Amino acid sequence: MVESMGGLKDGRNTICAANGKNSPMMMDIDVWNLARGMAATVGSPGGETAVLLVKGAVTAEWQNQKVRMERTSEFNGDPWALHVPKDVQVRIVSEQDGSIVLVQSTENGRVFSPKLYRPEDCRSEIFGEGEWGGTARRIVRTVFDYGNAPYSNMVLGEVITWPGKWSSYPPHWHPQPEVYYYRFDRPQGFGFCLNGNKAYKITDNSYAAISGGDVHPQTSAPGYAMYYAWMIRHLKNNPWRDRIIAEDHKWLCGKNIRIWPDKEQGGMP
Repeated sequence: MVESMGGLKDGRNTICAANGKNSPMMMDIDVWNLARGMAATVGSPGGETAVLLVKGAVTAEWQNQKVRMERTSEFNGDPWALHVPKDVQVRIVSEQDGSIVLVQSTENGRVFSPKLYRPEDCRSEIFGEGEWGGTARRIVRTVFDYGNAPYSNMVLGEVITWPGKWSSYPPHWHPQPEVYYYRFDRPQGFGFCLNGNKAYKITDNSYAAISGGDVHPQTSAPGYAMYYAWMIRHLKNNPWRDRIIAEDHKWLCGKNIRIWPDKEQGGMP
């Protein structure tokens, strides 16, 4: 399902709760909209927590550690994120109006050392390069996944979808639940996504709660760049490692495939 939060209210805006709203996602996810001087304390006694700076400037404090994070735009530049285990609290203080912080938590009894991911630690890749006429070329940023954080029960990353392009493409699925949190470069920006067999309009500050097994490609409208944070919850003994391409669309992954229109076959110029 897809739901719009409209304009963010000051403070905490809840997307899902493991024991409440959108509980099948198995995660607690909140978007914090912080004015200058506002503070939030996050962390779970029974689970891990990831703090992602979407935009703005904040100071984060945990276990006698302190770091200043600043990000002028979620569209340009890689993210700052902090990942802590259970029983570790993080205090976030905003240094400017309109700081946006995404907080993701889930149950995890493992103990691991807190990890600060600076922008240079993020894996940033171009997906869809040279494929399908460039119609699904986008930036995919991975903060952490099973590859670099096997002790975690979560995955955290971001995607930048250029105006008029597709992402989460080819259409794919996986058994693990996933949540997307969307932002656009203009408040009137919009796009569309499939969630299983249902189509939804996506807008600034909307989110998608994607059940395991549902295929979920999406597109941004021409003129509007689309950002989304993607958050996956591993399943017990079945962590997310990769996308599973929908059977009907596997041909898109072939080499030297021919896509209409084709001038040699009388297609459009």
